[in-house]
Amino acid sequence: MNRAFTSVTAAALVAGPITPQHVDPALVDYFQQQLEGHYRADMFLGPHDLIGTVSAQYQLIDKLVRSAKGETRRGLLRAGAAYAALVGWLYQDAGDMDGAAFWRGVTQEIAMRSRDPHLIGYSLVNQAQVRTDLGDGRAVVDLCEAALEDAGRLDPKVRIMAMQQQAHGASLTGERRTVDQLLDLADQLLPQVDDDLPWGNACRRTPGYLEVQRATCYGRLGLGTEAGSLWAQVLAEVPETARRDRGVYMARQATAAAAAREPDHAVEIAPTVATIAVETRSARMRRELATLERAMRPWHDAPVGRDLAEILAPLTEGS
Repeated sequence: MNRAFTSVTAAALVAGPITPQHVDPALVDYFQQQLEGHYRADMFLGPHDLIGTVSAQYQLIDKLVRSAKGETRRGLLRAGAAYAALVGWLYQDAGDMDGAAFWRGVTQEIAMRSRDPHLIGYSLVNQAQVRTDLGDGRAVVDLCEAALEDAGRLDPKVRIMAMQQQAHGASLTGERRTVDQLLDLADQLLPQVDDDLPWGNACRRTPGYLEVQRATCYGRLGLGTEAGSLWAQVLAEVPETARRDRGVYMARQATAAAAAREPDHAVEIAPTVATIAVETRSARMRRELATLERAMRPWHDAPVGRDLAEILAPLTEGS
């Protein structure tokens, strides 16, 4: 096993047995409250500064689960699934797909152990997110259909997450009509999301959540004008403090502008994105900028193309 993989898995693969200890039920609330803070910090900081912190807390939860009993143990298992999902997301945002896939697997294991059908569905959506980034649309659809197999039992927010992720799978296979149908159905469920659980609340926490998904899918389908219009609406709602999300959205907006044959507009947007990408070290943002570069190839030798190359040069130098 190589050193990099060992470091990715270390927090999840701690060998036992351990010395039994008393586990106070109040620790379940403690970890749930901490989780909300981690979500906020992720928006501000990006992945690299949080991976160690969240992984260490998952490791502590795993240790406590081995001693806890009854409802306290079940509560810690549920918290552990949410923490593992966040670690998986952080690795995915950092561009480490092997690490992301490993932690998504940990999420699914601990969700199954919790016997919570909502978390099990959530874990399948997490797996689908990795497959989306790998461009495997059919696998995305398979996983989301599995999550929705008994949709009547699922919390509305899990159904929304599964439907929006399935829409991404449909966009990867070129099915615009299916994209719109799934996102329209998800939109009808949004008013029903009212639980207080700390995990899986992106649909409430993210301004314009479903519009973000639709704009992303439209961009993937090459619908530049439609995607650009949606991104303008979304970015009007996203706070400046959510720098990483704003950077990703603006990169996609710039790509949509290029697809709509508005290269000057694309290059106007790019400097802000490049600055945020350097600050947050988000591989996802760098990937979006690479997509923008490809979309701008028709203007490679034009002044606007040279301007873009100059703007993105610091990213190439820092990689």
